[in-house]
Amino acid sequence: MPERESASPQHDPDARLGDLFENLPDPAPQIPVVEDSRPAPGSRRAAREAAAAAGAAPQSAAAPQPSASAQPAAADAAAQDASSARREMVEQQASPEQAPATETSPAGHPAPVSATQASDAAEPAPVRTDAAVSPRSEDGDSPAEPVSRPAIGGGLDDLFHDDHEDHPRAPKKKRRTGCLVALVIVLALLGGLAAGGAWVWNTYGDKISDAMGWGDPKDWEPGLATGEAMVTISEGDTGQPVSQALFDAGVTRTEDVFYDYLVEENVSATFYPGVYRLQKKMTAAAALEALQNPENKLENTVSVAEGGTISSILPSIAETMEFPIEELQAAVADPSVYGVAAQSLEGWLFPAVYTFDPGVTATQVIQKMVDRTRESLASAGVPDADAERILTIASIIQREGRTDDFDKVSRVIQNRLDIDMKLQMDSTAQYGYGSLHEGVVSSSKEALEDPNPWNTYVNTGLPVTPIASASDAAINAAMHPADGPWLYFVTVNLETGETVFSTTYEEHQAAIEQWDAWCKANPDGGCS
Repeated sequence: MPERESASPQHDPDARLGDLFENLPDPAPQIPVVEDSRPAPGSRRAAREAAAAAGAAPQSAAAPQPSASAQPAAADAAAQDASSARREMVEQQASPEQAPATETSPAGHPAPVSATQASDAAEPAPVRTDAAVSPRSEDGDSPAEPVSRPAIGGGLDDLFHDDHEDHPRAPKKKRRTGCLVALVIVLALLGGLAAGGAWVWNTYGDKISDAMGWGDPKDWEPGLATGEAMVTISEGDTGQPVSQALFDAGVTRTEDVFYDYLVEENVSATFYPGVYRLQKKMTAAAALEALQNPENKLENTVSVAEGGTISSILPSIAETMEFPIEELQAAVADPSVYGVAAQSLEGWLFPAVYTFDPGVTATQVIQKMVDRTRESLASAGVPDADAERILTIASIIQREGRTDDFDKVSRVIQNRLDIDMKLQMDSTAQYGYGSLHEGVVSSSKEALEDPNPWNTYVNTGLPVTPIASASDAAINAAMHPADGPWLYFVTVNLETGETVFSTTYEEHQAAIEQWDAWCKANPDGGCS
């Protein structure tokens, strides 16, 4: 056997483990390291490590050379010194607050370590990551409590991050705060995008759908028209109301398609009031063509003129609706049928445009006109008990003045009634005489002198009934006359309707002369 092998001490596992782990510091977090495997005696690795350990010892020219038999022991001692230095460095890194413990002899010198222990210490002992190594207690009888040992030689953090002071890690709390702020910002951006998208869709969703071709079409396909639908067009209706009326009657598919068609095709159409017979599920183009065809209009639209009377209104209704005139005369014969406490319905047929459904009766026609008068009285604040009087004053105002002067005419009437002065209104004399609709302003001598109960030139106070149908403006003026002392008024220009209001009779005579001068200058102006 070679001398190197005979000089090596026998391997004692218990002694090696006891010496190696007895003075290690308290356990720190375990870091896995490579498995410890000592080189086989006589191998190249063992020779290299022995040579490296021998070279690490300080050489001195004056020092005596060791003998061949002492070389293994010297190598083992050098390896032990290197291993101790390495272990102290590891312990300082793993537990900087705890000073490394060194086993000393009673004299204070390091305890001698065998060559086998030094050789074993040169190679790092394996540290298990799945279980702690239990060193023996001080008395050597029982093992101490299990502990975890740090990997000798440091871990990956020590390998790649040596300078801990120059590059401190960011506190985890700050990183969490930064992540939370970033999350809030992202959520805010997403919420803003969602809110903006919702607003855009609510505002322009229909246009977007139309542009992209999404959703159902707005118009019916040609050839689907069927059945019958009645469409009512009121006075003054334009494209948008007509479009809505067509949709309500089931003619068009959507409420705006007809109006959109007029705009897109740049169609300028005039819509006349009345009831039109169309079909359901018509295209917008077909509906427009049907409305412009006179054959589709049902002649059930009646127009009652402002200032008209029963004698002028009933023939117009009979002609338009193809009623026998006798039916209408019978319908107005008894005012109590409509809840009117008067001897006549004169003044109760409100001036407006009416459209009636096919099959309406004469009584229903009159009822609708009376109801409309009640709406106007209520709007002006007229009590039911005073309705006949207000309608009578309003009828005179309607016939005597122009709209801008209605409240002043009302004041003249009220001032004269307050002092029991005859009204002397030409319209009342003409109505009683039957010449109201002759188309002239001046009254004949016969009309002024006829002693009928409507002639205010003969009788003091109001006529026995209204003399015409009054508008909303006239009814409101009768209920709310203007403030003023006037007792007279006369129209001095029929073209412009200029009227002069006077307080004294002399002022009134001067205004009458002005009127006469205009009539002479305009012989065909309608003065007589």
